[in-house]
This record gives sequence, C-alpha cells and structure tokens, in this order.
Amino acid sequence: MENKIIYEILLQNVGKVLKKGRESVIAAIKAANVKTYWEIGKNIIEYEQKGNEKAEYGSDLLNRLSKDLTARYGTGFSRSNVFYIRKLYITYKKVQTLSELLSFSHYIELLKINNETERTFYEAECINGHWGVRELKRQMKSMLFHRLALSTDKKKIMQLSKKGQIIDEPEDILKDPYIFEFTGLPVRDVYTEDDLEEALVNNLSQFLLELGKGFAYIGRQQRINIAGRSYKVDLVFYHRILKCFVLIDLKRGEITHEDIGQMNFYINYFREEVNTDGDTDPIGIILGAYKDKLVMKYALQNISNQVFLSRYQLYLPDRRQLEKELQRFMNK
Repeated sequence: MENKIIYEILLQNVGKVLKKGRESVIAAIKAANVKTYWEIGKNIIEYEQKGNEKAEYGSDLLNRLSKDLTARYGTGFSRSNVFYIRKLYITYKKVQTLSELLSFSHYIELLKINNETERTFYEAECINGHWGVRELKRQMKSMLFHRLALSTDKKKIMQLSKKGQIIDEPEDILKDPYIFEFTGLPVRDVYTEDDLEEALVNNLSQFLLELGKGFAYIGRQQRINIAGRSYKVDLVFYHRILKCFVLIDLKRGEITHEDIGQMNFYINYFREEVNTDGDTDPIGIILGAYKDKLVMKYALQNISNQVFLSRYQLYLPDRRQLEKELQRFMNK
C-alpha cells in the first residue's frame, strides 16, 4: 500500500514537470513566432523603401506575398496576416519591445488600436493579467481604457497607459460605467434586480473579469441578523490586493439617498462583525442604471465610510461617445 502511494506521488510529480515543460515550449514557440513575423515585416518595409511599391491593405504586393508565401510555406499568410506582419514592424521598431508573453494573435488585436496610449494600456493589462485573446477582445469592445481613464484623474492616465491598472487605493477599482452585456438581459424589457443578480452570478467568470483585478467571490444574498431582523447584501466579494470586503448593491433604476444609507449600514456591520485581523475597512459599491449628481452629493456628505456609486449598462458603450467624453475630460 505504501509503495502504491509513493508511486502515485511520483506520477503526479512527473505530470507537473511535463505540464510545466510543455507550457514553456508553447510559450517559446509563440515568442519565436512573433519575432519571426517582425523580421518578415522588416523585410517587407525594406523592399518598399527601395522604391518598388507600397504594401497598403489590398495592394498587389500583399496579394502576391500572401499567395506565394502560402504556396511555399503553408498556412499563416493570409492577406490580413501579411498586412499585420508589416504593421507589427512599423509599430514596434525595436524587436526588444515585443513581449514574450504575448502571441501574434494578441498583437493582431493590439495593432487594431491606432492610439498609442490606449494600445500600451491593453498590452500592459494582457501581460499583467495573463489575458487570453478572447479576454483582450472583450475588454477592447467594452472600452475598458476609456472607462478607467474617466474614473481617474489626468495625472494617472499616463501611468494607466504605461503600467496598466495599478490598485493602491479603493478608488482604483472603480469603473463608470460597468458593462454587463454578457448577461444577455434585454435592454428595454422589464427585469428585476434579482434577475440581474442571477445573471451576474451565472456568468461569474465574466463578471469577475469586468470587476477587475483582485476580486474573489464570497456569495450572494449574504444575511445580516440584528435585533431580530434580517437584512441581505446582494453580492459580497473579498479584494485580495486591498485586503477588504467589497459589498455590492444592485439597483434596477436610479440610485437613491436611501440606498446610500443602507450601504453605510452594511459597511458598519461588516467592519464590526465580519472583519478579522489584517482586514482593512470594507468598501461599498452601489450599481444603478443612473444617478442624480446633486442628490448624491448631499447624500454622501459627512459619510466617513467608503461608499462608491457607479452606473452599469447591459450593452456595449458607444465608442465615439466615450472618446468624446475622454477628450472633453482631458481638455478641462
């Protein structure tokens, strides 16, 4: 029996080594692939600079290269890919600036972004958050950079670009608005707060991705019993970076001053009854479809607890609208 247990441990250890080794091989192949494409892009540009022809999208040169490279070397050289291979070299003039952690598929998505500040942000987030291509596409569609930039101050926007989202204080975890298009809930049809909560929990992995770094799910409808009465917090998370509970209250429509009082009550309870040694003060986030700024201003005055208000949308934001908002914010 003892030999059997020892042998099983041996198998498990060998399995771990194999997995790690295979992952290293795959990562090395991806990195080599990106550098190879960069070199090909360099060759295309050098060919152009000799005065022969310009390789714009749809040009004869790209068409010819695509067909001939595919015929000689196999797949991977569609006209679209050859276009992005060329663009990879144009955008990243030094091969050392390419990350070994990102695949060419990552770079294809990043190269679709013309704004350098926005592109470097998504690149940093991919590396820091170990995003796959699917996660990157979703965050780009949901305009994550714009939403975070509008939630911070001007000085932090360049830091956001160069380093990605750095979480040092509670305000750093906020977005405005949050985008819940993955729930599949109708935009106009009637639905309840319970429906929204159910949809978010049923799509927990995507919900956590939208919330951002550091969130760990604790539970829903967390019961609080005080003086013979029961209360329930819609959603409870723990933030591993800030080391605190994050309480989320969902509102179907407008956020009211009563909602702020209720959240303040929840935060006080968690601080006194749930926090343990090492936990910092809880954070409360009230998510509603909309809010009145003046009402919120008076409702939040003299509240020492960390209560934050933000909007949510059930559909992807309009790119032009968010770009306008960000431009207006930067010009203030």
